Amino acid sequence: MRTQWLDRLMETVADRGRELLHMQAGKSDGDSMEGWCQKLLDGHGEASSIAIARDILQRYSDADDAERIQFFELLYSGFGPKLSEISGTAERYFETEDDDDLLKLIEAVEPPRQELFRQLNMAPYGTRALVNMRSDLLRLVRTRPHLRLVDADLKHLFGSWFNRGFLRLERIEWTSPAHILEKLIAYESVHEIKGWDDLRRRLAEDRRCFAFFHPALPDEPLIFVQVALTKGIATTIPPLIDQNLPIAEPQQADTAIFYSINNTQRGLRGISFGNFLIKQVLAELQQEFPSLDTFTTLSPIPRFSSALQYITTERLRTGFDTDLVRNVLGGFTDELRNLTGLDDVIEALLAASNDERNRNHEELRQALRLTVLAYLTRARRDDGSLHDSVAEFHLANGAAIERINTFADVSERGLRQSFGCMVNYRYDPDQVVVNHEGFVNAGTIAMSKLIARDYQRIKSVLDAAA
Repeated sequence: MRTQWLDRLMETVADRGRELLHMQAGKSDGDSMEGWCQKLLDGHGEASSIAIARDILQRYSDADDAERIQFFELLYSGFGPKLSEISGTAERYFETEDDDDLLKLIEAVEPPRQELFRQLNMAPYGTRALVNMRSDLLRLVRTRPHLRLVDADLKHLFGSWFNRGFLRLERIEWTSPAHILEKLIAYESVHEIKGWDDLRRRLAEDRRCFAFFHPALPDEPLIFVQVALTKGIATTIPPLIDQNLPIAEPQQADTAIFYSINNTQRGLRGISFGNFLIKQVLAELQQEFPSLDTFTTLSPIPRFSSALQYITTERLRTGFDTDLVRNVLGGFTDELRNLTGLDDVIEALLAASNDERNRNHEELRQALRLTVLAYLTRARRDDGSLHDSVAEFHLANGAAIERINTFADVSERGLRQSFGCMVNYRYDPDQVVVNHEGFVNAGTIAMSKLIARDYQRIKSVLDAAA
């Protein structure tokens, strides 16, 4: 591929630059990492700059955890913005309001480490190395919050380098290169792919798999989505991933079910691909199968179980607390107590949901559906976004909550995450823009008529309790 050829060429250029700088392979003439970073910023010829960038990235790759922490601390303290320069430049601009002074202020505010990252990106395989570097940084930010400023610079650059204009949509088929197929198996995190036979079934004629690729990472699917072509909306996951299921005629399908979406690069967390991917795949499917008139997901609720369990220990989510849940479950109190022998209705719901003998009990299913709906619509993070990140993603992308399905995924993972509950989010091409605008501007959650009735039931109960 052209990118691989270019990387090999850059390796040759870097080798020549090393010779010009009299650098020994694998060493940096005894200079510190700070010294080499400064040399890279000071500017050299193209070949020598590429050689220095490659050496810095190699040293980082060879470093242990402690040395990598030192490197990030260096980026924070040694290559951050110069506050005195910002202050002086800002004062001049406020006095003059001159465009040239504004340009100088913009230049002063940008930390030198941003230019350092740009220079490092010029090294062979530099983009891949920086993505991996940010993956390390994201882990460190949890215990070293000041490093989020370094992360903000990398994320800012990635937002430009990985914008939609550079991404290439490809359909992945059974005949795709083996190394790409292997990565599907490795990266699938929603519904495990259990070997080659399982993968082959997921890439059969009544299935589709699409991925975004980037020119700098040609062999890495950055995000991929798996789609099942069906008759009617699927409400449970087993029929979609059963490798022994007969292959259906795709031309007879009327529904496309998006049942697994996977971001593959931790270092690109926070860089949005999924909204573009779904919209483009919708267009691809509509063109290939004009008979399709329904597009939905069958999505997990990754943290519903933990959110409900935390309520009983007073680890509350904003807008989703014990009073809300007890009020919602008020009409099911006697039934849940009869099922479990427990007086507390929340504890009874938890116990009943964890007992497989109760899965066909309609009262339990209704109680679960209402509780899930309350969680999806009421539980919020401190920044005001929905606590359920999957719901936030789909609703912000213009989908509507179509249906809540109980015991739809009774795998160990599904039960652990949400007592097996899953959600159909519906993408109506004629309503996507309206739904998106309503959600992002007014917080309006689009719902099917069935879900809207349940939501009114929740509101009525809460209004009566107020």
